[in-house]
Amino acid sequence: NLKMTNNKLKQMKKKKGKKVAQVPANLKRQEEKKISNPLIEKRVKNFGIGQHVQPKRDMTRFVKFPEYVQVQRQRKILKTRLKVPPMVAQFTSALEKNTANSVFKLLSKYKPESRAEKKERLRQRAADRVQGKPEKVTKRPHVIRSGIREVTKLIELKKAQLVVIAHDVHPPEIIIHLPTMCK
Repeated sequence: NLKMTNNKLKQMKKKKGKKVAQVPANLKRQEEKKISNPLIEKRVKNFGIGQHVQPKRDMTRFVKFPEYVQVQRQRKILKTRLKVPPMVAQFTSALEKNTANSVFKLLSKYKPESRAEKKERLRQRAADRVQGKPEKVTKRPHVIRSGIREVTKLIELKKAQLVVIAHDVHPPEIIIHLPTMCK
């Protein structure tokens, strides 16, 4: 009896579902038949060990970024999460574009002479000596001095008039002392 009741329940469950009308033949999308050459057999590739070569896959997700990119990202995260002392925080932002352009324009006037200019100046001086002209005594021109040691020495001697400090120096310990020395 149990077998019969189970079978009957299964049949009843099958009958309960709604029947859906079939789509008319003229509305059925006709599938395109691929024309295949009977002389060429389709061979399924086997990617097992010692079999076919694996296809190239996009592995960009698994590529390790260069060291400098990792360091940049870690530094950015640290700066957002840590409280930075004011002495260090003043070097996190750069000048606005207009101010930076005016500073660069000013600094370009005091650019040290290039090798070619120096060579030309010395050649002219030698030519004047040969001709017997007296030497002109000139003062050393005002030029930009660069480098942390040079700038620190000039600040200590009170000869520095304008000190421009880059904001992206790493490690910042190199330049942290400069603002206090300039005061």
